[in-house]
Formats: sequence, structure tokens, C-alpha cells
Amino acid sequence: MKVAIYPGSFDPITYGHLDILKNAAGIFDKIIIAVAHNGEKQGFLSTEERVSLIKESIQDMPNVEVDSFEGLTIEYAKKNGANVLIRGLRAVSDFEYEMQLSQTNSALCDDIKTVFLTTKPEFNFISSSTIKEILHNGGDISKFVPKPVFKHLTGKIGRASCRER
Repeated sequence: MKVAIYPGSFDPITYGHLDILKNAAGIFDKIIIAVAHNGEKQGFLSTEERVSLIKESIQDMPNVEVDSFEGLTIEYAKKNGANVLIRGLRAVSDFEYEMQLSQTNSALCDDIKTVFLTTKPEFNFISSSTIKEILHNGGDISKFVPKPVFKHLTGKIGRASCRER
């Protein structure tokens, strides 16, 4: 069985993340979305909120699970029997960082490979940081995030200017 880990902060998950995930779900037998918890950083959403929102957003993907972890991604992958890490690329600017990360993980465990998947062009500009910026400035994020995320974020921030889907 080919098990892949799709690690990230997903703070919040976007349609770009889901596009990568849908592509990966057609390739691998099982995918675990591994939400990174960093105790030294204060995320916009708690780890629990992110896990819950992702679960709500992927109900139509039976071979995908959601979990959270702390520490090294490669150790989490080993613990879960994964042989692949999935990394998403939006633009060329992502590649240098992702290549360094991939090479570091390979040096730690050569048995676990990294697979890079790209988003559709319409998702290239979407990032979690951009979503938060738009939200905090009263903009409409409905076309960038899944419905459960939209409802949660607009409720959390209390922006009346964001239209309900």
C-alpha cells in the first residue's frame, strides 16, 4: 500500500491545498493530511480547528485521513508507515525552499521520497497568508476556501462585509 503524508500548517486550508490533495488522492492508496503543530508559534486557527475544518472539507475523499503532529515530518511519516511526502508547488518561487526541504528529509531518511504536485493555474496565487490578509481587511474569501472554512472564518472574525455563500 502506498501511503503518503501531506504535511503543512493549513492555517487555513485553501482550494489550492485541496487541488493538490485531489491530485494525490488519485495516485496514492492512503493519504494522511498531517497538520503541523508548532508550540512556539501562535497560529491564526488552533490545531484542533484546522483538523476539524479539514475533515469537514474532505468528506468526499475516502482515502484521506487527517491528523496533527509535532516534531520532524520525516519521523511522523516513518511512524505512520508512509513512503512518500507530498509537497505542493504554486510558483517557481516555492521550488527552492521545497527542494532544500526535500533534500534534508532525504538525508534523514532516504526511504521516504518527496513528490511535488502543482496546483491548477487559478490557484497559484492563493496562500493561507493571503486568505488571512483578505479576511482581516474585510474582503471576500469565499472563492478561495471551502465552505466550512469560509463559514468558520467569517464567524470568527465577524466581518459583515464577507458575503454568505
